[in-house]
Amino acid sequence: MKLRKAVITAAGKNQRTLPLQSLVDRDGTTKTALAIIIEEALAAGVDEIGIVVSPGDQVPYTVAAGSHAARLRFIEQAQPLGYGHAVWCARDFTGEAPFLLLVGDHLYVSTQPAGCAQQLVAAAAASDCAVSAVQATHESKLPYYGAVGGKLVPGQVGRHEISDVLEKPTPTEAEQRLVVPGLRAGHYLCFFGMHVLTPSVMQLLGSLVATNAGAGGIHLSTALAQLARRERYHAFEAQGRRFDLGAKYGLLTAQLALALEGGDRNEVLSGLVELLAQRAR
Repeated sequence: MKLRKAVITAAGKNQRTLPLQSLVDRDGTTKTALAIIIEEALAAGVDEIGIVVSPGDQVPYTVAAGSHAARLRFIEQAQPLGYGHAVWCARDFTGEAPFLLLVGDHLYVSTQPAGCAQQLVAAAAASDCAVSAVQATHESKLPYYGAVGGKLVPGQVGRHEISDVLEKPTPTEAEQRLVVPGLRAGHYLCFFGMHVLTPSVMQLLGSLVATNAGAGGIHLSTALAQLARRERYHAFEAQGRRFDLGAKYGLLTAQLALALEGGDRNEVLSGLVELLAQRAR
């Protein structure tokens, strides 16, 4: 499975301005969150990136992309009909090929030399099927994520064959349908915010758009649940952490995570120790 294209969704009502925020990256350079996400995708080997935006957002996103702007193709989501609809809007861009999907309001910090998207793309190439990155997540966080159930792939650590997908399940629903062998009690495999998807997903989303337009929004998780019944579909436990920029203190937490993984780690730690010492006086 060779990936040439990536899609970044950034049209959500509460998401639009987050990719435009500036942070100091691990290399000590000030960049927008969008630029960091674009570099995550490029490091995974893609050549072109489509960004799904709200009408009128192309100019600020072009500025935020900086030197990467020439690689971008902007795709407007004319109506806010849900995350799945935003992905479907990129159907002409992705064509009949698999693609990497990222969300514009998450940053990722890998615990491995390879970035999280690079890990995922390698997992998809090895499995030769659609693969979603997941992370073991406590049930208290289920209201914020889609989650999957399935079984371990024999002989492959951190790989699971997905049998079911639920969007923001309750703990009861998760316990009944999403139990995964080997996880700690009260933990479930929740989406990490990045996927490698096959063209089948666009077909499934198209059917949902045709039948459910205006009825509460189109969820990507619905199409992914159908995908699991149609073809082989895996989950991959990425070695890293996701940071939701839209969460309370999300930008602060993401900035700290980037700083502590970069060349200025000691300086940042010294500053934090000094701040804590002052608060303790």
